[in-house]
Amino acid sequence: MFGIGMPEMLIIMAVALIVIGPRKLPDIAKSLGKALREFRGATGELKSSLNIDDDLTDNWKKTKQDINDIKRDIKDTVTGKEESDNNRNKTKTEKKTENNAAENKEK
Repeated sequence: MFGIGMPEMLIIMAVALIVIGPRKLPDIAKSLGKALREFRGATGELKSSLNIDDDLTDNWKKTKQDINDIKRDIKDTVTGKEESDNNRNKTKTEKKTENNAAENKEK
C-alpha cells in the first residue's frame, strides 16, 4: 500500500490521534471511509462507461466494415453488369464485322 509499512502506519496513526484528538478521530475515520467508498463507486462507474464506449466503438467498426462490404458488392455487381454489356456490344460488333466482311466478299 503506497510503500508504507506497518511501523510507518502506526506512527501516522499516533500523530493523527495526538493532533486530532480521541473524540474527533472516529468521525474523521468514518468520513474518510465514506469518501473512499464513493470514490471507488465512481471509479467503477467510469470503468463500466469506458467498457460500454469500447463496445460501441467495436460495433461502429463492424457496421462500417459491413457498409464497405455492401458498397464493394454493389460496385462489383454494377461493374460485372457493365462488363457483360460490353461483351454483348463486342459480340454485336463482331457480328457486324463478319456481316460486312461477308457482304464485301459477295461484291
